[in-house]
Amino acid sequence: MKTKPIPKTLNREQMERNTLRLLCSVLVKPGTRLEICRLLHAGDFLDPVRRAVFEEVQTAGVLSSKQLRASLPARMINRGFLGFNLEKLLAPKLASEAEIEQLFESTLHLLKLGGSEEPNLFAPAADAED
Repeated sequence: MKTKPIPKTLNREQMERNTLRLLCSVLVKPGTRLEICRLLHAGDFLDPVRRAVFEEVQTAGVLSSKQLRASLPARMINRGFLGFNLEKLLAPKLASEAEIEQLFESTLHLLKLGGSEEPNLFAPAADAED
């Protein structure tokens, strides 16, 4: 599958968020989620909150997306992210079938980048409320 060039307006933060949206989407089967998680590494997520969310998604196993999304807030609170807001992180919450392709492409670009970008490209508390 040939990917389209990533829009210049799509930055590292958006790629990380899109990847998490893909992994939590009801349109992605648990087995597919596990395969994507095997390709990614926690270090691919520069933001500490998004990295922790990825680690929780990765360790969740074959939960349905509904179960996964229901369990993530408690998992993140247990890790010390008291202001974690899943709705804010996954906004817009529902991805259409057409948008899933864009989320996959964003994930592919994140895979290519790996953990290679400077950490100052994100706001560390972007996904936590004050």
